[in-house]
Amino acid sequence: MIEDFFKYLTVSPEDKQWGLSFTVVGRSTIEPNEKYPPAEHPTGYFFNWKSGRVLSEYQINYITQGEGVIETKKGVFSINPGTIILIQPGMWHRYRPNKETGWTENYIGMEGDIIKRVFKNKILNGKQPIIDCGLKEDIIDSYDYIFKLVQKEKPGYQQIASGSALRLLGLVVSYVKNKDFKGLPIDSSMEEAKFYMRKNLSQNIDFTELASSLNLGYSYFRKMFKKHTGVSPGQYHMQLRLMKAKELLLSTNMPIKEISLEIGMDSIHYFSRLFKNKMGIPPSEVRKNISQSKI
Repeated sequence: MIEDFFKYLTVSPEDKQWGLSFTVVGRSTIEPNEKYPPAEHPTGYFFNWKSGRVLSEYQINYITQGEGVIETKKGVFSINPGTIILIQPGMWHRYRPNKETGWTENYIGMEGDIIKRVFKNKILNGKQPIIDCGLKEDIIDSYDYIFKLVQKEKPGYQQIASGSALRLLGLVVSYVKNKDFKGLPIDSSMEEAKFYMRKNLSQNIDFTELASSLNLGYSYFRKMFKKHTGVSPGQYHMQLRLMKAKELLLSTNMPIKEISLEIGMDSIHYFSRLFKNKMGIPPSEVRKNISQSKI
C-alpha cells in the first residue's frame, strides 16, 4: 500500500476538455488524539471545525481505518471503516476522526463535466453524504492505481486516472444496488426472470404469471426487478426486443416487416414508431445508412 502523501495537480486545457480531471489526491493517517486537520494538511483544503468549509470541486474520501463523524446541512452522520464520503461543490461540511481511534483517509478531488454528470446519479446524490461500502479490495486498488499514476505524472496520466475514478464510482453504485440481493433467493429469481425474457423475445410476456412462477407477488416482483436493473420488467423486455431488431437490421437483409414479426410485433407501423422513439432513428434509416456505407 502507498504511504501517506498528498499532491496538488495542474489541469491543462486538454485535461479540462476531457471532462474529468484531478485537482488533488492523497492518503493521510491521523493517529489517535492527533489534531485534525493536521498542520501539514493541504493549505487550500484546510478548515477548522467551527466554520467548516465549502469546496469548488468534487471529492471522494474513503475511510479505511478508524471512526469519525461528518456534518452537513442534511445532518450529522457517523463514519466507520469502509465509509465513502461524497463532497460536492458548494456543499458546506465538516468532518473529523474520533480522538480515540483516529483514521486513515484516501481522497481524490475532481472537476469537469463528466464528474458533474456522474454525480446526478441518485445513489451518489442521495440524502446522505456518505455510503457505507465496507472495506473492499477493488475500491482500495482503484485509489492505489490513481495514486501511482499521479506520483509518476507521465503524459496522459490525467486521462488514464479518470477511467479509474469512474470505475471506483461504478463500484460504489454497484455495491449499493446489490445490497438488497447479494446471497438472497431474490437474486436468483431476478436472474431467472431476465433469462426467461431473453429466451422469449418474440412473445408478449404476462409478467403477473412470470412473478407467480417465481413464487413472488407481482408488486414485489416489479419493485425488486426495477431495483435490480433500473427499469421495469416491461421496459427491460422491450429494450431487449429492440436491440434484437437493431442487430437484425445491421447484420441481415431481412425485410423490416419480418424483423417486426421476429420480435413479436404484428404491426410494422407500431414497431417503426416504437423503434424511432427508443433508438432515436427509424428502422428504415438504419437500413439506409448501412446500404450507403457499402457504396
